[in-house]
Amino acid sequence: MIDLHTHTTASDGTDSPFALVKKALATGVTTLGITDHDSTAGWAEAITAIQPQIQLVLGAEVSCLTTDGISVHMLGLLFDGEDEQIQQMLSDSRDTRLPRMRKMVALLQADGFDISLEDVYQAAPDQATIGRPHLADALVAKKIVATRDEAFADLLHNESKYYVTHAAPTPADAIATIKSAGGVAVIAHPFASRRGQILTADSFQDLVAAGLDGIEVHHRDQSAAEQQVLIEIARELHLVTTGASDYHGTGKLNAMAENTTHPAQWEALEARASARRVVKI
Repeated sequence: MIDLHTHTTASDGTDSPFALVKKALATGVTTLGITDHDSTAGWAEAITAIQPQIQLVLGAEVSCLTTDGISVHMLGLLFDGEDEQIQQMLSDSRDTRLPRMRKMVALLQADGFDISLEDVYQAAPDQATIGRPHLADALVAKKIVATRDEAFADLLHNESKYYVTHAAPTPADAIATIKSAGGVAVIAHPFASRRGQILTADSFQDLVAAGLDGIEVHHRDQSAAEQQVLIEIARELHLVTTGASDYHGTGKLNAMAENTTHPAQWEALEARASARRVVKI
């Protein structure tokens, strides 16, 4: 099984990189993508957990904003982790997350919610990329909501009054940086309408012109009808189609390998990278 989109405690997952690889092994995953938000900090630890039965696809999920303010996530896979340009892009995105978190906490406090920035820090693992899931965990700890999913369905939804955007590259800029670092770019869950405003079908032409390699089609936040539209877009634009769990660990319903990528699609995607960077023993 091939699951190309998962998260660890290096961003907003609840499993350490080592534990995530072990869980993937126990689930029967043979090719695992490590794609923390705007970070490659989990790569080294994940590599220490490799066994002959599994190979790692190292990457990151890059936070992007379109010019009209739509949040887009771009999976960068198989890029050179030592590339200075991509590491600078990831660092710049991480640096904008703390001011954003301060604003979101302040908005919640102004409406009487008993939550503080310190609560968010306590909910986040050491050296994690601070994000809304950690605020969600803090809200759960304070018994303001019952689960992460409940927090994201209401208080932390993209269209909530408490939502604050943060500075981020455009999808085209992110794709260009990923490709410059020798990797492949797959747009994550682009039609996940329950998260808020989404891209239109026409948007993909510009992304392909920028170098987009694939579309994450099979994802729990996209309906069967939405997935079918994405399959047609991918076919028309000669893009690879992927499926993945977007696994985060406890607090979210996503199960490891609940969606996967077909081996032929993975082979086509890997062939688009500048070098073979899958990690295995």
